[in-house]
Formats: sequence, C-alpha cells, structure tokens
Amino acid sequence: MTINIQDLKKSIIEIQSHLDSGDSNFLTQNKQTVEKVIDLLDVGAIRVCEKSGSDWLTNVWIKQAVLMYFRVMDTVDMEVGPFVYRDKIPLKKNFKSLGVRVVPPAVARYGTFMENGVIMMPSYVNIGAWIGSGTMVDTWATVGSCAQIGANVHLSGGVGIGGVLEPAQASPVIVEDGAFLGSRSIVVEGVRIGEQAVLGANVTLTSGTPIVDLRSDQRNIIKGFVPPRCVVVPGTLEKDAPGGGGKIHTQCAYIIGERKASTDLKTSLNSALREYDVSV
Repeated sequence: MTINIQDLKKSIIEIQSHLDSGDSNFLTQNKQTVEKVIDLLDVGAIRVCEKSGSDWLTNVWIKQAVLMYFRVMDTVDMEVGPFVYRDKIPLKKNFKSLGVRVVPPAVARYGTFMENGVIMMPSYVNIGAWIGSGTMVDTWATVGSCAQIGANVHLSGGVGIGGVLEPAQASPVIVEDGAFLGSRSIVVEGVRIGEQAVLGANVTLTSGTPIVDLRSDQRNIIKGFVPPRCVVVPGTLEKDAPGGGGKIHTQCAYIIGERKASTDLKTSLNSALREYDVSV
C-alpha cells in the first residue's frame, strides 16, 4: 500500500491543531496515523531534517509526530536476553536488512534510521536520528533524538550529540559528511558541523559557544556552525568578572586551521591531526 506523504503531513498538522486547542481525544483516535510516521522514519522513507542547497530544512510536522508518539504509546516491559526494560518506544530490529553492524550492548530506538555500512559500537541512538553510510558510532557515544549524522563520519568514544525535540521548530544537531569528532566532544542545541571538519577531544559546542576563527588576524567569532574542513580545539576566553572581581576564563573553541582537501580522506585526516597536534 502506497502512503502519500503529503496526506500524512496534513493529518499530523490537523492532529496538532486539535492538541493546541486542548482536544487530546483526537490524537488517541488517530494513533495509527502517528505510528505510520514513525514507521516511515524507521525505514528511512522520511527524515526529520533534509539538506536543501547549502541549508538544512527541518520538517516540523515529523518532529510533532515524534512528540505525539510518546503520548500515544503505552509503557510496557521489554525483555532483551537477561535484561528487562520498561519504556514507551520499542527497540530497532531491522539492522540485517539495512546492512548495519551492531556490537552488544549498543541500543537504537525504533524510529531511527541508518544507511548501509554504519557500525554501532556499544552506543545509543535515539528516535528520529539519521546516520549516513559508513559512519562509526564509537564506544559510549550517544546520538540524540532527531540528530542528523552524515556519511563516513567518525563519532569517537564518548562523543555526545544532543537531541532536540522541543520546540518542534528547533533545528537538530547536524554533522555533515566526513567529519571527525574527537573523544568526549559534545555538540548540542542545533549546532551544525560542516563537511570534513575535525573536532579535537573535549570540544564542547552549544548554540552560544564562541568559536574563534584564528585563520586570519581579525579573529572572527562565529556561533552555532563549524565551517567545512576546519580543525577545532577547546579553549577559553578571558573576561572581566561581574562586580569587579578580576578576570575569569569562559569556555570557547578555536579554529586553528583547515583539513586539506584530498581524495584520500583518511590520509587527509591523519595529516591534519599531526599538523595541528590535535588530541582525539
């Protein structure tokens, strides 16, 4: 049976309008519509956020459907071998058909999608997330709800990719193709990492984190976006403390150079790490 995406979108918008007016019964009556959206997310037929030219467009109605899914699903016991869980959302199961390798005890929730060749070391991927082909989600890395991870990305051990569900209009975290995120780096609040960028270990980026570009004498500061191929390390900025209490140092990140373009991306990455002495 063919599902018309536009009709499904209109139905979710109608359900949301009833919820906004306080009518939760309409959501209950249309539970199957919400479930269809999550089914499509799980097989990659739709995604929360899509690239359009140089921009990314968030499909608000899909995020609304994810929020509705939490409301319509019952909390049930789930047994996985000797382990017992209690949750509203089932676990993802179609790894074999997708060509995804999952190392125990990695967990992905239903409604996530991964392209062929993704490897999940013991890690966690939340509902609505999309992960491109050939990407490594390394040990204890987490991919939050609705995050969009490109192809051939490496999320090193302990990387934290934040989830964004509310408000529905908020953009999710986006990591574009070929990026490398060093151990324990954290990216949250809709920050976008450009193609082939390199984040050193322990870099923390929120929407308000100053990213100081040292590639010119002007030291430009940007926020919320790491340009393609940039090499980024953690740092601090000196500021006057409130009340005349001297100097303090607040967190920032520094762009210290660029990863050179190369047809051999692995060679290019290793060269960048050596050249800029980046810890990963």
